[in-house]
Amino acid sequence: MGVYAVTGSYSGMGKEVVARLVEAGHRVITVDRGEADVVADLGTADGRRTAATAVLQMCAGRLDGAVLAAGIGPSPGHDRARLITQVNYFGVVELLEDWRPALAASGSSKVVVFASNSTTTVPMVPRRAIRALLQGDAEAAALPFRRLGRIGPALAYAASKIALARWVRRAAVTPAWAGAGIRLNAIAPGAVLTPLLERQLATPAEARQIRSFPVPIGGYGDPAHFAQWVLMMLSPAADFLCGSIIFVDGGSDAWFRPDAWPAPVRRRDTIGYLRRMRAFTKQR
Repeated sequence: MGVYAVTGSYSGMGKEVVARLVEAGHRVITVDRGEADVVADLGTADGRRTAATAVLQMCAGRLDGAVLAAGIGPSPGHDRARLITQVNYFGVVELLEDWRPALAASGSSKVVVFASNSTTTVPMVPRRAIRALLQGDAEAAALPFRRLGRIGPALAYAASKIALARWVRRAAVTPAWAGAGIRLNAIAPGAVLTPLLERQLATPAEARQIRSFPVPIGGYGDPAHFAQWVLMMLSPAADFLCGSIIFVDGGSDAWFRPDAWPAPVRRRDTIGYLRRMRAFTKQR
């Protein structure tokens, strides 16, 4: 049996993942703001350091996998946009960078990051915020949202998840991750009936917006079903899964961009494509 770290373990999809892992006989180190093995606020740099260090101590330097489910939704509020980027992006990336040696020590570990279908369904997301997040500049990432008023948190949420998905794609295929036997992937949920969504549905203005969003199959996702997806992505069946973003969203992504993906390599990108092919050959 393995040892796994799970953030956002107290409720929603994270809680369901913990339950399924424990049922399967694994040891789980839980991380959340309360009622967890490691109590830490991932919205602060100190909290992230506390979480990273405590998990490494509890796992004795070896992890068979990790599930990064902690996140903050796009609810309105003062300085909410900044908090969203802190938790949703840095609360994943900084922990995983600190845990990477422990994941590599396993020799065949799996990591599942929770992204979102907002990565492809939200328009007008500031590109400079995404770039700033990928460059590790939290202050610069928060700047574009201060002038956006009520829509700021929604765009900050999408920006945080886009940057996170890109980080997964970039890191997953590198020698430090794939080369060390770590399989890094992301799942991109749509609207899932978690306590967060239930609170949003209880607010008339937010409920109207949520119900108007296209979900071709109708309804909302079940957190327990997502836990089953995650367990598959943590299993040996995912040995060949690397750098993938798996959309489980009732068809919303396909509704908005049916012809956008898969996309062929554009002519103007051919030189870069060939360069990466040669670089990979030399690497091997």
